[in-house]
Amino acid sequence: MTIPLSAKTLTASAASLLLAAGLTVGGTTTDAAASHAAEVDEPISSSASDAQIEMGFLGSHETGQFDESAAEITAVHGDTVFTVNAQAATVDVIDASDPAGPKKISEITGTGVANSISIRDDGLGVIALEDEDKTKPGTAMFFDANDPEADILGEVSVGSLPDMVTVTPDGTHALVANEGEPADDFSTDPEGSVSVIDLPTEVAAPSETDVHTADFHEFEDGGAKTLPEDVRVFGPTPEEDLPISRNLEPEYITVAGDRAYATLQEANAIAVVDIAEAQVEDILPLGLKDHGQVGNGLDASDRDPEDAPTVNITEHEGLKGAYMPDTISTFTSGGTDYLVTANEGDSREWGDFVDAARVKDLGEDGLAPVCETSPLADRLGDEDLGRLNIVTDLGLNEAGDCYEELVAFGARSFSVWTTDGKLVADSGDEFEQLTAEAVPEFFNSNHSESNLEGRSDDKGPEPEALTIGEVGETTFAFVGFERIGGIAAFDLSDPGAPKFATYFNNRDFSVSVEDEIEDASDPAALLSSAGDLGPEGITFLSADESPSGEAALVVGNEVSGTTSLYSVADLADGGDDGDENGEAEAGGADEDAGANQDAGADENAGGGEDAEADENAGGSEDRADATGSDSDSGADGAGAGSDSDTGAGSDLDTGAGSDSSAGSNAGADAGSSADGSEGSNAADGDPLPRTGADLGQYLILGGIALGLNALGVAAFVLTRRRS
Repeated sequence: MTIPLSAKTLTASAASLLLAAGLTVGGTTTDAAASHAAEVDEPISSSASDAQIEMGFLGSHETGQFDESAAEITAVHGDTVFTVNAQAATVDVIDASDPAGPKKISEITGTGVANSISIRDDGLGVIALEDEDKTKPGTAMFFDANDPEADILGEVSVGSLPDMVTVTPDGTHALVANEGEPADDFSTDPEGSVSVIDLPTEVAAPSETDVHTADFHEFEDGGAKTLPEDVRVFGPTPEEDLPISRNLEPEYITVAGDRAYATLQEANAIAVVDIAEAQVEDILPLGLKDHGQVGNGLDASDRDPEDAPTVNITEHEGLKGAYMPDTISTFTSGGTDYLVTANEGDSREWGDFVDAARVKDLGEDGLAPVCETSPLADRLGDEDLGRLNIVTDLGLNEAGDCYEELVAFGARSFSVWTTDGKLVADSGDEFEQLTAEAVPEFFNSNHSESNLEGRSDDKGPEPEALTIGEVGETTFAFVGFERIGGIAAFDLSDPGAPKFATYFNNRDFSVSVEDEIEDASDPAALLSSAGDLGPEGITFLSADESPSGEAALVVGNEVSGTTSLYSVADLADGGDDGDENGEAEAGGADEDAGANQDAGADENAGGGEDAEADENAGGSEDRADATGSDSDSGADGAGAGSDSDTGAGSDLDTGAGSDSSAGSNAGADAGSSADGSEGSNAADGDPLPRTGADLGQYLILGGIALGLNALGVAAFVLTRRRS
């Protein structure tokens, strides 16, 4: 559904009209093209009836590069956005002081390919640079984000293929996830590791002696530590030594307390790093999600039926999912730290080695068949599971001669975990349910082209980007869907039952760029009209950090090459929250909070099984068709079916899992009351509250300005005639 325009939205729209006319709003001017760059006419917006936040489009910087990874990971310092542009092997420096018209002002170039960026509160920035030969050691390059030219301060060596970098919340260390990916032909496979870099207290580069490596050597056979059985280690071993260390590939890092947590995506595990000692002290296997449980369904086919696929989110007994998280973040609630993962999934396809196959191909080309006794034996047609890509080394029976169960890549969800790897909650099939309702004609679309169910047989919406932020007093998880696009926000007030709040997608599906761009007379204009495609990285800005004066997201979209700013309006702070009874108050705990706690984690699930869904938690069975359900049913399903209305926010572990500058003070007031009542911090220098009356004021001022312009022109003409 589309959220009705609120007073804030109307005010923003009026301001955009004035800006387009070249008039001044709040002391800032911009041109029409910049103010409307990459904004689609009708962004997709769907919310729970009691949602406390609302997302909207602010502005975008466009590279004009399609499907070239020209905008990936973002970081923010002051009013400046830094976006990794892998296509140009640089970091774009973007002035976002006018969020309606972000403009590139410079770029940072190093040796190799930029993969990730993070910035400390004082402006010490660090970029992870991959060597031109990705199997060789990379570098961490440091720069001064306070300088518009972003002067390079120096660099240090790190591990192979540094894929992600973050600065610890206390600013004392930079942590680099060195993925150590194999060569494209699998001729060599470097070690994965985590670099722990001691940072100087001033804005300066560290030295080589400040770099320490947390490796996995102690988990090798005969080492001091035992590798847990469920950690997935597989594939060719081109080198004779360190088969475990070469197989484990750190992907993304977050920090909680004095420990770092690095996702080992393909291994379906999380590494725990003692930061002070620069040692991997534990590896946590994540186990498998049960797609046979109610609320854990998925649409597994793009041909159900062939040539006319329909939304078919179904549970399958015997089908599991390997979480395989990409992005990881953290938050604190009730004094307890929790981990949050975006469960994307990933296969390894290097040279002749491929660890994925379609279900219908099992039993051929050297692959074992599905066991005749498996509950999946009669679901192997294209309309059921035949098209689904599964992990070939998991699910085999003890003899290894047939598959008794099948394991899909990823979990099509986000999960909450304890820091020792126990599952607390999982969003079940909610991502597919909510996108099926919001975009039924393009359900599970790809990102480069617009289609129906183009990704159902693979990883569905493919959750990848993730960040945590506080709006008002409530902690939210913001999850980006790489394929269909858009950002979904979930209230984490009850860690055991995350609650869907809102979904926003600045995409025009009527524009299928991949199909149209070759014949387009103006490819850049075509790309711009499609909106934001393929969100890769998200940075959360609190109201104090945001140039708009209210909480915001900065999103790097790798397929559209856009860096976009989205507003995150705090509806509980005097806005129109859509709750007729006015019950959704920020920080106010509902007496019924936790009533559906059995929809969260199953106490017997250990670290591996998904939280069992409460069959009565809002009627998830009734939502199997997805397209006709009410928006407030989007919170149903495993791990997210709580009717809890709790607003008691938890303390955000600032900066953890994202750029430290973007994560700090996330609990700051996200704005003032829409009616001008208490909540305004104008006396402290914050923006005055925006009200519905602003629309009339802006229009009046616009009319006056146009009238004055007309008088000026007339006077000029008369003067010319008289002369």
